[in-house]
Amino acid sequence: MRFFVPAVCLMNLAAFAQQYPAHWWTPVPVDQKAWWEILPQEAKPGEVILSKRNELGILSNFAATPFTFRGKRYASVEGFWYTLLYPEGPDDLRAKANDVTWAHTRDEVAQMVAFEAKDAGTAAEENMRKLGIDWVTFEGRRMTYRSQEKGEHYRLIVAAMRGKLEQNAKVREILLATGNLVLRPDHIQEAGAPPEWQYFAIWMEIRSELQGH
Repeated sequence: MRFFVPAVCLMNLAAFAQQYPAHWWTPVPVDQKAWWEILPQEAKPGEVILSKRNELGILSNFAATPFTFRGKRYASVEGFWYTLLYPEGPDDLRAKANDVTWAHTRDEVAQMVAFEAKDAGTAAEENMRKLGIDWVTFEGRRMTYRSQEKGEHYRLIVAAMRGKLEQNAKVREILLATGNLVLRPDHIQEAGAPPEWQYFAIWMEIRSELQGH
């Protein structure tokens, strides 16, 4: 079993051992690395990876952190995110299309977490490509799905993340426990991803607010 422990990892452990839990940087054998994963030891000095291998994973959109938003219950931010891609009802243009099949209902996706929600979203994105649409909906309103601007979709995702924080005390506790560390994702990010895909950056902005900065 091989371990890859960069010098920066050792620096992290020495610098933050007293202020932060050392296990946040505990090396994981490279041969146990998932294809999508960024391991804890890959953090640079002053950074921490929001790894699903420890409690920092609660900050992932995948995490099972139920919250109510606009009167509806969601099992995770990931589930909320991908409900927007699904038809809102039988009169929805997406539901009327004959050349695509929706494997789930919007309500079913709302109760999904982690890879189940992600897979439902991947299937929905494929349907969007087939239909040639670049929009999603919430409460009947259309909004651009992928934009470099911090538009309506971005604001909606941030609002959902705030709901998750406010309704799950552990989320707030762990976010504040990261202090002034630079938060980094535990998965490979696509180049040029829209701002709402950068959940780690959103958490740092919210953390700064909570700290009164």
